[in-house]
Amino acid sequence: MPSSYYYLSGLLFSIVGLGLLDWRFTIAFFRNKKAAAAATILPMFLFILWDVAGIALGIFFRGETSHLTGIMLAPEFPIEEVFFLFLLNYSALTLFSVISRIGRKK
Repeated sequence: MPSSYYYLSGLLFSIVGLGLLDWRFTIAFFRNKKAAAAATILPMFLFILWDVAGIALGIFFRGETSHLTGIMLAPEFPIEEVFFLFLLNYSALTLFSVISRIGRKK
């Protein structure tokens, strides 16, 4: 595999791993698909808007690395960013759900 796909592969591997944990322990999507989708995808779009604003203001930029695919959704906005933001929100939702479940058991 070319090194330009390492980061995307790592993100996809992490999303699949988190999905398997979710499936095994019915944490988020496998407990309530609609609520989990809303709690993951809505903040993801807010982060995308944040990124677009940062790019427009010249604060955020892609940088040079050999670990990105080079597929750009917009100037300075690589495709990997969408997967990263999904993973970020899915991880936060999963962690929050697990901590809430543990708190209810006490």
